[in-house]
Amino acid sequence: MADDIRDITIIGGGPTGLFAAFYAGMRGTSCRIIDSLPELGGQLAALYPEKYIHDVGGFPKVLAKDLVQGLVEQALQFEPDVVLDEQVRELEHTDDHFVLHCAHGTYETRTVVIAGGKGAFEPMPLKCTGYDEFMHRGVEYAVRDPEAFRDKKVIIVGGGDTALDFVVMLKDIVESLTLVHRRDGWRAHAATVALMEQAVAAGEVDLRTFHEVREVQGDTAVRSVTIFDNRSDDDTTLECDTVLSCLGFKPDLGPIKSWGLEVEKNRILVDSLMATNVSGVYAAGDVVRYEGKLDLIATGFAEAAVAVNNAVHYVDPTARVNPGHSTNMKVFKDE
Repeated sequence: MADDIRDITIIGGGPTGLFAAFYAGMRGTSCRIIDSLPELGGQLAALYPEKYIHDVGGFPKVLAKDLVQGLVEQALQFEPDVVLDEQVRELEHTDDHFVLHCAHGTYETRTVVIAGGKGAFEPMPLKCTGYDEFMHRGVEYAVRDPEAFRDKKVIIVGGGDTALDFVVMLKDIVESLTLVHRRDGWRAHAATVALMEQAVAAGEVDLRTFHEVREVQGDTAVRSVTIFDNRSDDDTTLECDTVLSCLGFKPDLGPIKSWGLEVEKNRILVDSLMATNVSGVYAAGDVVRYEGKLDLIATGFAEAAVAVNNAVHYVDPTARVNPGHSTNMKVFKDE
């Protein structure tokens, strides 16, 4: 039991949640972060720490893990409570505050800011024999350390940003690299597609469009993969040590769906104040839906600021919603 009530509890410790915690601290409110993962940073830390991010203000490009490090440092300067490896299962609304019932404890808070990304990120599976059997024994869906793939035969499956980012990231350190995609169109940034095509033209990548995985084979680990041409159904078996499945993730709000919030297409509906239909509950980041929504880290930062400023005003109606520029705030005057 956590007896201390907090002004704002942020559900989610990814980029949006971390910036929300910073903003809460900057506004002088007590804050708590609860996240289901064992470390802060969300998907950037858990799945893509070595990927470059190009569309965050102030950085021509920045490694995901370095962005997370900066966000964590920024958020923790005001010493919010951090509760990791914890899932919020139930939201109880009392007369003047909320009670969050979690797997390992209960937490009280005056307001809630949901910043849980797209919810639990369960990877879309390869629908083939051997996928489940060899998961984490040669079948992976994330690259936490590129060096783990050095001098290996790698097959990447997919045609989106993640697949092509991994191609660019790994092509110079692996023994061989094959990119398998079910068609010849790409759901990735044009610049990344161009880099992939250059690598193919240079013989650094074996590109197999109009192909899909039929079976992953091995013994104690992956040894080969059979792919098939989806136009002719002809099979080809390739030796490999690792299959990187990059088919995206299934968004799942999990217990949040039972909290009485208005949800549409697996996202929480919010207004221009980032307020949900439940008074005192706000949301920001990829978890929200409104007209014109963009799924960008930069957008999440702005939404976090809007959500927190309105939560501050909800807790203390005499507090201004707009705090003004940070350069004029007392909390930073000693710096």
